[in-house]
Amino acid sequence: MASNDVLVLTYAGCDTCRKALGWLKEHGVPHRVRPIVTEPPTPAELRRWVPRSGLPVRKWLNTSGQSYRALGKDRVDAASDAELLERLAADGKLVKRPVLVVGERVLVGFKPEAYSALLGSST
Repeated sequence: MASNDVLVLTYAGCDTCRKALGWLKEHGVPHRVRPIVTEPPTPAELRRWVPRSGLPVRKWLNTSGQSYRALGKDRVDAASDAELLERLAADGKLVKRPVLVVGERVLVGFKPEAYSALLGSST
């Protein structure tokens, strides 16, 4: 698998992102890293990736982050999915991470067993 086939959107200050990158390195999976804060997913990417992840857009929210707290649960609850996509594209810290994109498949967050199932490596 070529490194341009595996894209990981990460945040340097995120422990979960570091664990995911460590897993990829340990399993010899070549990948590209994209900083989610300076290069958040575009609205077009999110429109493709959210359905491919199998998760509703609300599961893409980093509910433990400052951006989410600043926005407020009430405003999030009142927002449409389209509005949430726009907010996610505008603020990479609002996105749950890491985001792993491999072809048509997208994983949000890090679960070693999900990475193994997708990338064919044993844990």
